[in-house]
Amino acid sequence: MRKAALAIAAARFTILRPYPCTGLPMPALDLAPAPDLPAPLAQWFAAQGWAPHAHQIQMLQAGGNRLLIAPTGGGKTLAGFLPTLAQACADALPSGLHTLYVSPLKALTHDIARNLARPVAELRLNLRIEDRTGDTAAALRARQRVDPPHILLTTPESLALMLSYPEAPRIFAGLRRVVVDEIHALAESKRGDHLMLGLARLHSLAPGLQVVGLSATVESSQRLARFMGGAEIVLADPGPAPDISMLPTRAPPPWSGAGGAYAARDVMAAIEAARLTLVFINTRAQAELFFQALWAVNERNLPIGLHHGSLAREARRKVESAMAEGQLRAVVATGSLDLGLDWGDVDLVLQIGAPKNIKRLVQRIGRANHRYDMPSRARIVPANRFEVLECVAALQAVAAGELDGADDMDGGALDVLCQHLLCLACAGPLEADALFEAITRSGPYAALQRAEFDACLDFVATGGYALRAYDRWQRLVLRDGRWQLRDPRAARDIRMNIGTIVAPELLSVRRGPRGGAPLGEIEESFAASLRPGDTFLIGGQTVRYDRLRDMVVEVTPQPARMPKIAVFNGLKMATSTELSARVLALIGDRSAWAALPKECRDWLDLQGRIAHLPRSGTMTSDSFERGGRWYFALYSFAGRNANQTMGLLVTHRMEGAGLAPLGFVATDYALLIWSLEPVRDPAPLLDPQELRIGLQDWLAENAVMKRSFRAVATVAGLIQRNLPGQRKSGKQATFSSDILYDTLRKYDPDHLLLRITRREAQRGLADFGRIEEMLRARGKIVHAMAPHVTPLAAPLLLEAGRIPIRASGAERVLEEEAARMMAEAGLTLEATEAKSGA
Repeated sequence: MRKAALAIAAARFTILRPYPCTGLPMPALDLAPAPDLPAPLAQWFAAQGWAPHAHQIQMLQAGGNRLLIAPTGGGKTLAGFLPTLAQACADALPSGLHTLYVSPLKALTHDIARNLARPVAELRLNLRIEDRTGDTAAALRARQRVDPPHILLTTPESLALMLSYPEAPRIFAGLRRVVVDEIHALAESKRGDHLMLGLARLHSLAPGLQVVGLSATVESSQRLARFMGGAEIVLADPGPAPDISMLPTRAPPPWSGAGGAYAARDVMAAIEAARLTLVFINTRAQAELFFQALWAVNERNLPIGLHHGSLAREARRKVESAMAEGQLRAVVATGSLDLGLDWGDVDLVLQIGAPKNIKRLVQRIGRANHRYDMPSRARIVPANRFEVLECVAALQAVAAGELDGADDMDGGALDVLCQHLLCLACAGPLEADALFEAITRSGPYAALQRAEFDACLDFVATGGYALRAYDRWQRLVLRDGRWQLRDPRAARDIRMNIGTIVAPELLSVRRGPRGGAPLGEIEESFAASLRPGDTFLIGGQTVRYDRLRDMVVEVTPQPARMPKIAVFNGLKMATSTELSARVLALIGDRSAWAALPKECRDWLDLQGRIAHLPRSGTMTSDSFERGGRWYFALYSFAGRNANQTMGLLVTHRMEGAGLAPLGFVATDYALLIWSLEPVRDPAPLLDPQELRIGLQDWLAENAVMKRSFRAVATVAGLIQRNLPGQRKSGKQATFSSDILYDTLRKYDPDHLLLRITRREAQRGLADFGRIEEMLRARGKIVHAMAPHVTPLAAPLLLEAGRIPIRASGAERVLEEEAARMMAEAGLTLEATEAKSGA
């Protein structure tokens, strides 16, 4: 809040400043005279030395659904709760649930509960505020079903669980407001579809319900409003522009690799100069490595924490508490700290590695100086030379107020709809026509066809054509025109499997034998690769694997050993389409190179002289021979997933053409294939129609489809991972899903879940839509037969040869190999200096 005199009644606000989160000029908001705050609330604001912002006052005005878009520190959460607090000050709220707050993170509900407690206590309001998440005690959850609080703080999954109980109509009958925090984050996943279906149900149970969405960063406010099923958009003053730039480093970034360890001393110096620093890094494994690198240069022994999703909950809470109490100077974190939590004293954000997504970068920047009237301060550290280009492009996008994201919204996921139907059936009988009408009032399902709805209903009732003969999938029955559970006892199993997050099977890691302290979790597939005596990093320390007992990985600390790195799943992000387009435009426009460091300008200049520079509107590639093999480099800038898929499809077509491909490596920026014969004309290999045929053939037999099917079948309720007193291991669930997949492919190839799986595999894991869009937008193919390794291909060759080296000379070996590769490409230190002096 800006400190100012209290001036709220009869005020008019006209805001004309540009609004960066939409990429468009912000429309003028000429607000009607603001309603008076109740006297106790107005006095409370005055006692803090605060005046409400214009957007907070606007949220008090009566009306339908609202979408508030405000920068971090702009008081969004208070704006969401302000009407409830105002009503409680003016008139005591009746008993029962009045306001529901939904957050994507359990940690946010705890944070909001603490923040709300203060004004409620100081205003002496008779309000009960409780949270309900997976961490809430069973006794409290049971009491809430009988006697709900005035304000309930929850998550989409816990809301779905509450809606599955027969008491749901009574619990939610008096509900007046729903506040959805960080709604932009939910809108990007199946969790958002799940939540919107839940809100559609709430509208049926509580007519006149108002839904408020709160978002800090959004690429299209209209798209997000449609996601909500329609809402009036409230745009707050964006506040001061952020102070963001690249962090100066003693040495330039390496040619390849990830993690940013080369800049550890520079990052440590920045931490020493700040009060509290958040160090964001994109994956959990890289976070562990960078945390180690920081400690190696932490000569002043400053307190630094580590926070990511694979750490034990107790370890994460300990770091969060120490951070809130000012006991830490820095925290190395992944996306686990991206959203919402207000840490107050953070005055610097460091992004290690390219952000991959402009919107994510803006969100992370907002963690610093979490105040409306102070610019956020952030610095970016690229991990390699290609990432320098991406970081510069991201900085330019932030300065221009542009974010990434599509204007059009995909339809809601049908596997999520199947789960929703099962959950509602647990609460009581369903009338299909009324249910279809309610569901199509939700944003993601507004265009749902009745045939799609009927297919989902048939699946949850019978399992579909090929599974009708099995009793276990005969779950609903039609009686007196309404669908209900065939066996009411099935409700327990359905409730135990609510949710749309299908993560890899994780095993708990504990120190020592039974009862040792929990350290975190690792993926089952990684644990299966370990042998007794192997070492790995977790929680910032090296541990030795001893044994696996009762689904628990038992370890012993080994601080002096070189670790074998755990392959955490984490955030394996691909560069967004918009950011990739900016990088491509930057490379192709020599006049824009002034924003690049000199070594990058020389690198691109040499590429242009030896082969061709990638540019917008063209598909650029080159071929060269090295060591008796031919290399084909395709500069697609299509993202890692699309390039991985492209590599599989193009190598298959190369086999048919007799070019004898041997392997490939894919990055966010390019694809490198090596073969025995040269690619002289890439056009036939990149024919869109032939690639699509190849994709269908590849998906039909590939493990990607089985993996996608397993996730779809779990969400839709065909596979139940959790059962009373037991939980299927990852191997057991995979075995079950593989049998089902093969059975359906053989006997029911048009089964609903197979249709969903094919669509998701193409759009998600394979990212084929991005490949097709790239080939359409860049129809002109420009190919060069280069005399030797090209400058842009050299880093890709380093990636292709990157293997783990567990020895003290590992860094020296890699540096020597990089020097040899760059010399072949003409990028020796001497050549660069000579060119500089010419």
